[in-house]
Amino acid sequence: MTLPNPAEESEDGEEEIDYRFTLANERTFLAWMRTSLGLLAGGVAVHTLVQPLRMSGLRRTLAMSCIVLAVIIAVGAYGHWRRVGRAMRNGEPLPDTIMVPILSAGIAVVSVFACVVVLFR
Repeated sequence: MTLPNPAEESEDGEEEIDYRFTLANERTFLAWMRTSLGLLAGGVAVHTLVQPLRMSGLRRTLAMSCIVLAVIIAVGAYGHWRRVGRAMRNGEPLPDTIMVPILSAGIAVVSVFACVVVLFR
């Protein structure tokens, strides 16, 4: 079984990307954006709904870590979407992403902050 070529030349010499690959790239972008929106909502919820803690700044640190990670993921998702689209149009290998390690490390940091908040409540 052969995989379809993501880019084929059109009559005018430009590369046309198979719409399935374009849509897959878009779905991946939207998944990163959903993750970013979830982190943003979590940060706003922590800031708004969590009662002030004995140690000042813990609630704000937890909320801001979620919000900052949301911004990083949203910006990174756009950049990755653009790089993948360009690689497909040029018939190049798909680029690696730094998004997975960033998200993994970011969630680990947020989790540590959440543990500290729970312990020092």
